[in-house]
Amino acid sequence: MRRQEATIPGKRNLKNDAATAFEPELKSLAELNRIIQASEPLVPGADHAVLGEGPVGAGIAFVGEQPGDQEDLQGRPFVGPAGQLLDGVLEKVGIDRSDVYVTNAVKHFKFERRGKRRIHQKPTTGEVKRYRWWLMKELEFVRPQIVVALGATATLALAGEALSISQNRGETMFGEFPGFITVHPSFLLRVPDEDAKAREYEAFVADMKKVRKLAKAQKRAA
Repeated sequence: MRRQEATIPGKRNLKNDAATAFEPELKSLAELNRIIQASEPLVPGADHAVLGEGPVGAGIAFVGEQPGDQEDLQGRPFVGPAGQLLDGVLEKVGIDRSDVYVTNAVKHFKFERRGKRRIHQKPTTGEVKRYRWWLMKELEFVRPQIVVALGATATLALAGEALSISQNRGETMFGEFPGFITVHPSFLLRVPDEDAKAREYEAFVADMKKVRKLAKAQKRAA
């Protein structure tokens, strides 16, 4: 099991350097969200942040890469095709979506416009790291019992370094947070071979069952 230290930098001006600091001492998730909304995007594309969603004190926090087209349009995380797949798997394993917290490593939709279409662009390592302060502070306020990294970008943001999903899939630690690494549900949508897609889907379902058990164990131990 890997242990990664998550650090929160000192007090500065978040609007000028959103990756490293904040103006006042923040006392709530609502205060943090107001600063996120007022800050300039750190990636090219959308002009507004898509905030995390779910209850403070949620047993499980899911962290994805970034908002997609539908998430940007609706202003909510995980409402597009990948989010719908995640919802179906959570229901299948007995996790209530309304009881979990969902957010993204990068808070703005990074895209390239091609005609009327907005094409998703993967955030760079530097962009992910510039958003990392927001994410770790967000999790401090939410206080989940387990944090699930969905995909490589979320793993990079939470661990502070790039890690192979295949080699690190499963239980881990993200600083002080018990964690779990798995694939992003969008990966399942991109698998071209139907047999391989079915195998990957079942592996993801198995991961979510493990997450559910780990969250229950953490709750009992608290």
